[in-house]
Amino acid sequence: MSFEEDPYIFSTDTLPSDRRFLPPLANGLLGWRVYNNIMHMGGVYNGEGGRCHRADVPCPLAVKVETEEPGQNAYSMNTHTGVFTHTLSLASVSVTQSLYSHRYYPNMMVMEVLLVRQVTSEEPISVNLVGSFTPQSKDIVFESGPDYKGGSHIHGKVTTAEYPGGSCPAVHLIWTPIPPTLTLNADQSQGRWGFVLVVANSLESAENTFDESLDLMATGKLRPSHEKAWKELWLQSTVEVKGSDSLCKALIGCMFYLLSAFPSINNTSSSFGGVSPGGLSNGGDGQDYWGHIFWDQDIWMYPGIALFYPKLARSVLEYRVGTVEGAKDNAQKQGFKGLKFPWESAVSGREVCPEDIYGQQEIHINGDVTLAFQHYLYLTEDVSMFKEGQGKEVIYGVADYWVSRVSWNPEDKKYHLLGVMPPDEYYYNVNNSVYTNTVAKFSLQFAVELAELLQDPAPKEWQEVADQLKIPFDEESQYHPEFDGYIKGLFFVIQVKQADTVMLGYPLGLQMSPEIRRNDLEAYEPVTDPDGPAMTWGMFAIGWLELGEAEKAQHLLEKCFKNIQPPFQVWSESSDGSGAVNFLTGMGGFLQAVLFGYTGFRVQKECLAFSPHLPNDISELCVRGVNYLGSQMDWLLRKDEVCIILREQEKTAGSTKPCDLQVVLKTSGTKIPLTPGKPVTFPLEPGCVCKLVSMSLCWPL
Repeated sequence: MSFEEDPYIFSTDTLPSDRRFLPPLANGLLGWRVYNNIMHMGGVYNGEGGRCHRADVPCPLAVKVETEEPGQNAYSMNTHTGVFTHTLSLASVSVTQSLYSHRYYPNMMVMEVLLVRQVTSEEPISVNLVGSFTPQSKDIVFESGPDYKGGSHIHGKVTTAEYPGGSCPAVHLIWTPIPPTLTLNADQSQGRWGFVLVVANSLESAENTFDESLDLMATGKLRPSHEKAWKELWLQSTVEVKGSDSLCKALIGCMFYLLSAFPSINNTSSSFGGVSPGGLSNGGDGQDYWGHIFWDQDIWMYPGIALFYPKLARSVLEYRVGTVEGAKDNAQKQGFKGLKFPWESAVSGREVCPEDIYGQQEIHINGDVTLAFQHYLYLTEDVSMFKEGQGKEVIYGVADYWVSRVSWNPEDKKYHLLGVMPPDEYYYNVNNSVYTNTVAKFSLQFAVELAELLQDPAPKEWQEVADQLKIPFDEESQYHPEFDGYIKGLFFVIQVKQADTVMLGYPLGLQMSPEIRRNDLEAYEPVTDPDGPAMTWGMFAIGWLELGEAEKAQHLLEKCFKNIQPPFQVWSESSDGSGAVNFLTGMGGFLQAVLFGYTGFRVQKECLAFSPHLPNDISELCVRGVNYLGSQMDWLLRKDEVCIILREQEKTAGSTKPCDLQVVLKTSGTKIPLTPGKPVTFPLEPGCVCKLVSMSLCWPL
């Protein structure tokens, strides 16, 4: 690569003036912004209903290293290892402070300090550890517990349950006490200190994890086990480009912060609390959407992770399965059958949006959730997620909701969805949002398809409503109006908030001619709010890439760089730095523009389709670890050719299924079998959609 420095390491001599843009350290359970005295734990919320928010947990590791003499500072976020480092260099001593949320042991956070003497001297050298920790929280009433094996201990419960009669989660903290100073004695050339914080929901879990941390420190395995886990994670996914250093670095940052929000691929013991727009490091009272889970998780963040990590993808689906009872309650309160997933979700699945109108009207969330399940099945063939994993309850329950929610219109003999808010939240109480109706139609069709696969009875109304649900379309202008009554050209003054109708082509996959796809893009691009959420332009970019206009797509994608805040590649929701911070939704949209735009990947029932388009300044795209039907592949895309390497398959107990993947070139019909370990290179046919297929799918082709 052309980098003079490692693109996986974000370095600086000065911290950002806006401390919101300090790097978050998270591991799917614990999240913290470095130096902040507040952290959060997944699934721990305080407040009822619309007042529900991530509970603030005090962080004992909120410590800065300082010296009496001024020194030279250097800061780095190493995304290879997930370690943030502050190095303070003086003539007499070099001080290195390292911070990380443990990637393998999710209940642990760690601070390490290394002092190295720089000159021969018989004088002791001391540095100050300046902390801002106080054992208090506005959300949790903490009490001191007895010390445990030298560790300080506080514990408490959140003050208010998510809903009447709900539980108030407990939080236990055990940590290595941090002294005000560290001293390198006269006879020492260097000294190393380790400080561990353990956060858990029970005393037993906290003590067991603290015991584990002491053993790891004693054997020198604390940090190596963390770095090994990150290495294993990166081996399963790499997205790099040649030709644009800034784009390559941005993609690395997106993957790192998104992966930090998901659980360990080795951890199956704890339940996953979902991914909120600002991640675990944010989401306190009134901040960054309160840490709630939106469609952002299922539509914006999930696809880029599911392409590489089936286990992490399944954890998202299991989160939704765990909220089924709450979704059932939401539907009943609205007077409908089935399941109504909340616009804003916490733990129970009951609606926790502070403003009722969103929970009442932004019902496209139901289809967004089922789309994630559908893509998972097509990517993995994991039918167990739908049987034993109870995924079919989600799919069937959503279908029942749509059937009870629609209204029959005798004039056009179509079913309508009335009084909704589309993804474009500048409008509400509209009829027949084209996005909402389309995603509802597809989720009904998937329910029928799944019922057939599992040999379950499917109510005839599912197919009937799917067939007769109105999808707004303007025959004269050959484009999709955003909703009934939307007139192209009339709304040039009143803007569209974010990607909405342009998402019909991707990710929904509504079939349309190139002319209609172009008309939709041209109709909505000039009226989309330039200061709207960061993920929007990625969807426009994908649309233009579908039409083969890579340079136009690249121009739109470059708008996203305004949302990337230096020096740690932390995203803001809006380009002026306002809105949610560590905006994972924007990162997810940006990542999809490359993973599903440049490559043309489309997850379909019978194949993984691809149709690559690279802009002029990108000479090569490398995507390693794509996981399709249990096979991992590395893809190398250049202007005129594609190279695919099927990785050697790990033998698992009881596994007898042979690899039967093959590439089908649509224009010529050529079939190229893939053999583990052997690169397959073939010329790129401009504008041609190719397919990666298997002949042993669990459903008939």
